[in-house]
Amino acid sequence: MLEIWQLDKELWFPSPNLALKEPNGLLAFGGDLSAKRLLLAYQQGIFPWFNEGEPPLWWSPAPRMVLYPAKIKISRSLKKRLKREEFQFSFDTCFAEVIQHCASSRQATTGTWITPEMQQAYNQLHQQGHAHSVEVWQNQQLVGGLYGLALGGIFFGESMFSKVSDASKVALVVLTQHLQEQGFSLIDCQVYTDHLASLGAQEISRELFLQTLAEGTKAKINF
Repeated sequence: MLEIWQLDKELWFPSPNLALKEPNGLLAFGGDLSAKRLLLAYQQGIFPWFNEGEPPLWWSPAPRMVLYPAKIKISRSLKKRLKREEFQFSFDTCFAEVIQHCASSRQATTGTWITPEMQQAYNQLHQQGHAHSVEVWQNQQLVGGLYGLALGGIFFGESMFSKVSDASKVALVVLTQHLQEQGFSLIDCQVYTDHLASLGAQEISRELFLQTLAEGTKAKINF
């Protein structure tokens, strides 16, 4: 019998070590998407992921997909494209537009968990200085980007989009370079994908992830 925890109005989460093995990482349901609850979740290695019309579902998968900023893999073709300087970059100039593009691009393919409620929640986190975006421009048009949360020296990647070839990869390269300069130790990518693996992301145990998380979120680092 599957057993997951039901959240209430109180701000709390069960230990991520209690998450189910199948479906991998499902831990709890219910609660809300308030800024305080979301911050508490990320600090404990938990994130929301659910479809529109469902109650919030909270996850902490094992193993965990992460990217150490210094270990990003940049292909030869992408290096050549970066050298051509056809893209321009910015941070936090149009967060709401980036998250809307991420939602729209996923809706057009496999559906999206970036519901209007989720967008509102992360926009609030952005206004509070916790959530950030990377924007990629070409000919003064927004053609790619990503968004996520920064807590201490850990960046929690949420989603990315691309309107032209390689734009989302460029956003990730720009992000990793920036995070290295600022002293960040880890990017949380949540779950495995071939795309992330091709860019240098790797799976680590939940134990190592939670240990790195506990240490990294204490770092006095600004995004």
